[in-house]
Amino acid sequence: MQKISIVGAGRVGETTAQILAEEELCREIALYDVREDVSEGVALDIFQTAPFFEFDCRLTGSNDPAVMAGSDLVVVTAGFPRKPGMSRSDVLAANVAIIDEVTDHILAHAPHASILVVSNPVDTLTYRIAQRTGWARSRVFGQAGVLDASRMAAFIAEETGFSALDITTIVLGGHGDTMVPMPRYCTINGVPVSNFIAPERLDAIIERTRKGGAEILALRKNSSAYDAPAAAVAAMVDAISNDRKRLMPCVALLEGEYGERDIAMGVPCVLDESGLARVVELELDDRERQDFEHSVAAVRADIQRLAEL
Repeated sequence: MQKISIVGAGRVGETTAQILAEEELCREIALYDVREDVSEGVALDIFQTAPFFEFDCRLTGSNDPAVMAGSDLVVVTAGFPRKPGMSRSDVLAANVAIIDEVTDHILAHAPHASILVVSNPVDTLTYRIAQRTGWARSRVFGQAGVLDASRMAAFIAEETGFSALDITTIVLGGHGDTMVPMPRYCTINGVPVSNFIAPERLDAIIERTRKGGAEILALRKNSSAYDAPAAAVAAMVDAISNDRKRLMPCVALLEGEYGERDIAMGVPCVLDESGLARVVELELDDRERQDFEHSVAAVRADIQRLAEL
């Protein structure tokens, strides 16, 4: 890619910019934030690490949305973070107005870009942006499952002592307490994870995965997670920028897959240079289907709230 814009120069946005620059996934990164001088300071700080990390990506920042002009991809991280005890849905009302304004800026200044949504609640806000732009689902998608799957893999590595590099996991559903970790599809170098972890311990890992973000928020107290979310974004950008055709769990608009329409949910997707190339439909057993439908209901409840905001 030539240019990636990041909306929101907070901790997730800043860390995302740092990783994208270090990995040279584009030639230029633009940071946009409504706070005067903040994004300029972040861009300058990161650019001054270029001699150490040996990257040649240029960074700029501005509180003028026109800085996004010419973007190939816009990563949306703006919005109010949740506080301890809050769910991702609790920040919906506060963040809808922000996201609507951001979407209008993208339409005005980067009409040919794709949009990667990170702001919470990500499933509902991905749906909102898709409805507001009218763009194809290949161009509007969200980050959630990549992060949730990485958390599950980390917990499995911690439990088993195996290298995290050999652990493959998948998580479906909404990015919240109703997410659906899929242990049946989780492996350690191709071997089903159930060969190494007792059922009750695996159930505990599934529950910990569902509450992975809340656990970090409770420990940090003054900040939600930002290192792992930024790394998850970078992994998705890498798949798109380098046309890797990677299978990754992403928030996608469903068009009949899993029996659902008119909703954005976390499902396995193929990412390539076109963005979200296609949705992959997995066979679900009765328990997985029940959990998935429970997650669908939670996301639909938030989507219905949009009409009231």
